[in-house]
Amino acid sequence: MPSNLLQPDIVIPFLTYCALLWWVGRGMSWTRRLIAAAVTLALVAWIVLAERGWH
Repeated sequence: MPSNLLQPDIVIPFLTYCALLWWVGRGMSWTRRLIAAAVTLALVAWIVLAERGWH
């Protein structure tokens, strides 16, 4: 596994997101939680692609 995937600037925000999704999603159904996770991951992917110039 490449070591750049385990950098704190990648791992900490991911763990924070998981904790926030759990906390906010306590009253949500599993379907809504999955939708929220999918939408957030799609936005992150879009931002990363935009930063890298779509290459």
